[in-house]
Amino acid sequence: MEKSAKITETAIGNHQALWPDYVSKAGPTDPDLIEVFDNFAFDEVIGHDAMDMKTRVLLIMASTIGSQALTEYKMFANAALNIGITPVEIKEVVYQAVPYVGIAKVVDFLYATNELFKERNISLPLESQSTTTPGTRFDKGLELQKQIFGDRIDEMYKASPEDLLHIQRYLSANCFGDYVTRKGLDIQIREMVTLAFLIALGGTEGQIKGHIQGNANIGNDRQTLINLMTQLLPFVGYPRTLNAINCLNEILPINKK
Repeated sequence: MEKSAKITETAIGNHQALWPDYVSKAGPTDPDLIEVFDNFAFDEVIGHDAMDMKTRVLLIMASTIGSQALTEYKMFANAALNIGITPVEIKEVVYQAVPYVGIAKVVDFLYATNELFKERNISLPLESQSTTTPGTRFDKGLELQKQIFGDRIDEMYKASPEDLLHIQRYLSANCFGDYVTRKGLDIQIREMVTLAFLIALGGTEGQIKGHIQGNANIGNDRQTLINLMTQLLPFVGYPRTLNAINCLNEILPINKK
């Protein structure tokens, strides 16, 4: 209990805002760790920038899916509801994880979300957020790809070998047409969520670079992405964060306006 007293008032307040009256399971057994982690994650890191609480929680929640951290996901999904993030917004993060993380890794998070919603008396299914049909998914997906990535999409199609052209079409119709065109999250948040998935997954530097540029193209500047990486740091660790920072410095160097 003496160790708990060393957690700063700011850390206690920020933690309380997310999980009112939560009693830590690890506090009694691992007070040193909880002191260090809470003071860092819920005071020092949060104090780095002015990212709003809802965005921060959505991005951390997304990173837990990429990290396959189901226990921590449940914590942050609960926190999301506690601070007014809507069930639709939470579900849209889970749905968007499918084309980036893969259904085999996402399905347990989907089921956990459904169980949480049932516990919180949230009726399922939620209202559909789809904006496409089988006949429009390719065209609308391609249009959104070009909005985010510009002429690079045409270059990718031109450069693709004939036997791999179907993958480019899948990216347009399925990844973007089926998922990214959905309502429930605006495109700026969706691109940040995607970047959070990729950072947490690890080994995705090529895609991280592409989505850093995509974020910049739709208005998420270098400082916004530094803030994203900073807020994810306690939850994804230094190696993945530093790899993402290297990508950021390559794509959006500090002197680039």
